[in-house]
Amino acid sequence: MSLHRVESFAAGRWIGPGADARTIADAATGAPIALTGDGNVDIAAMLDHARAVGGPALREMTFHDRARILKALAQHLTAHKDALYEVSYATGATRKDHAFDIDGGIGTTFVFASKGRREMPDQKVYLDGGPEQLSRDGSFIGQHVCVPLRGAAVQINAYNFPVWGMLEKFAPAFLAGMPSIVKPATATCYVTEAAVRLMLDSGLLPDGALQMVAGGLGDMLDRLGPQDVVGFTGSAATAAKLRGNRNLLDRGVRFTAEQDSLNASILGPDAVPGTPEFDLFVTEAVREMTTKAGQKCTAIRRIIVPEAQIDALTDAVRAKLDRIVTGDPRDDATRMGALVSEEQKTDVLDCVAALADETVRVTAPDMDRPGGLLAPILLRCDDPDAARAVHAREAFGPVSTVMPCRDMDHAIALANRGGGSLVASVITHDPAVARQATLGMAAWHGRLYFNDRDSMDQSTGHGAPMPHMIHGGPGRAGGGEELGGIRGVKHFMQRTAVQGSPTHIAAIAGRHFAGARTQEGPAHPFRRSFDALDIGETLETGSRTVTSDDIAHFAAFTGDTFYAHMDDAAAARNPFFPGRVAHGYLLLSFAAGLFVDPDEGPVLANTGLDALRFQKPVAPGTAIQVTLTVKAKTPRTDDYGEVRWDVTVTDDAGDTVATYELLTMVARDGATA
Repeated sequence: MSLHRVESFAAGRWIGPGADARTIADAATGAPIALTGDGNVDIAAMLDHARAVGGPALREMTFHDRARILKALAQHLTAHKDALYEVSYATGATRKDHAFDIDGGIGTTFVFASKGRREMPDQKVYLDGGPEQLSRDGSFIGQHVCVPLRGAAVQINAYNFPVWGMLEKFAPAFLAGMPSIVKPATATCYVTEAAVRLMLDSGLLPDGALQMVAGGLGDMLDRLGPQDVVGFTGSAATAAKLRGNRNLLDRGVRFTAEQDSLNASILGPDAVPGTPEFDLFVTEAVREMTTKAGQKCTAIRRIIVPEAQIDALTDAVRAKLDRIVTGDPRDDATRMGALVSEEQKTDVLDCVAALADETVRVTAPDMDRPGGLLAPILLRCDDPDAARAVHAREAFGPVSTVMPCRDMDHAIALANRGGGSLVASVITHDPAVARQATLGMAAWHGRLYFNDRDSMDQSTGHGAPMPHMIHGGPGRAGGGEELGGIRGVKHFMQRTAVQGSPTHIAAIAGRHFAGARTQEGPAHPFRRSFDALDIGETLETGSRTVTSDDIAHFAAFTGDTFYAHMDDAAAARNPFFPGRVAHGYLLLSFAAGLFVDPDEGPVLANTGLDALRFQKPVAPGTAIQVTLTVKAKTPRTDDYGEVRWDVTVTDDAGDTVATYELLTMVARDGATA
């Protein structure tokens, strides 16, 4: 059988492996399956293509444009994921493991697509926070903005997640507007290649947005500059080597690492045998040891258990592990597949041997298996305070160590001895334990995962990074951050402080700011479609006087008879009121009556209001009026979009009574008769 030739995609063309290509073997059988690397890849041309072709094409789009492409790309991958499943079996992954890698990567892409549409503007500039008033009268303001970097995002990924590892870096970079150069680990690069081919064949990506290197990066790191980004996932040793590159240091190239992590899971003191939490803990521990054959950066390496429960817990975990069938992942009976290679199995066993002075082996797996096949190994360390290796050496496979703790303070101290992790978990039904753990552990762990009987049916699991939440950790975990929703997108952007008049900042941001120039539209704004409305378009209403009868009627009608609205003397004793005043919600109702156009038209629905502030009480006899301004516009579908209106209610003295942002859905051109 001929070997598959894994190709690089560089500067718009596929390039095959060279004469000195490496051979890749099937993880379970050890049979050679592919050749990769050492092809004639022009590194300089790849970078030029990303910077000169991919970057400009992406920056021409808005965040919503790029989000729509991500959604379509995720749908395309979903339609073809069975092909990725078939290729992935050779990595040692079972069909269940595919859910973590392939489905997980596609799901991550969907999330970034959704967040891009819902949390980012249909603009080319992202606003980071709100405006800052830098002058007393508001004529000079500041705003933090984020714009895409002008370089390439070089993404160096680990072997254990050839699809998710790529997509969880690619999706936020693409949404930010930055082209990606993907460098998968050699051992599983054929799976990444298959995914990249699907993505390119979709025809959705602009030229230069995605390239791939199968094999070494050559001198790419030496060619990077301050507009480029390097994202790395892998061992601490490799991270240190890359991080120390002289050019990266001299030129201030952004570098993010997600590396080794001795993650811990703590059994809460309340989770005794017979409780749902005890059973849940056993299930989580076994799942984290066996999913992807333990080759997960988030897998549980240290199992910390109260002294009184350690024997029961050890026996329960061992009993479940004894039922795990290890074998070829293509076999329906297999519950745990193989390590990625025989070399990786050797490395895991060497790590286990290094822990022998501090641990005893609870399980006795058969070592004489072909390829990367290795049954789960449960160890026990009865003196974790004196131990060193169990808190320092990570066996990157189906290996975990059980250790006792005296109390929660001791458990927290043991978990923190890992020197920084991606995730630590606590299984407890006691919220006080969760609080204690957070205060004691959060500084040392990128994510804290709590679970109990209330959330166990819907929880995502100790070892599942979610795209909504940050993935990374301090210390030995690399000190980096990925994912985290829009936080992950901003890693590929430059945050810049812009200062100027409100009109300048409004033009930059594509939204209205208080004090910016406004203009009156040709008709009532509620008679104008979403597409016809202009940012800064303003309506000044007439006035309405609030009377004592209005206040009394509103109180009787709603049942809100708070004394400040009903008793003049009592209200006067309140330091906030001059006497009897109108209800705040009465003012909102009157404001709507002043600016709403009653006839059927483009405005489809009022969907809420934000940032409501009552700034001055209104006494009976006061006249109010409203200024309504188009603050921002966000397309939602082809038929309608969301218009955010700035609403300012003033009194007859010219003082601001209330401010808020009104949200309406407005029909687009051609969507209504």
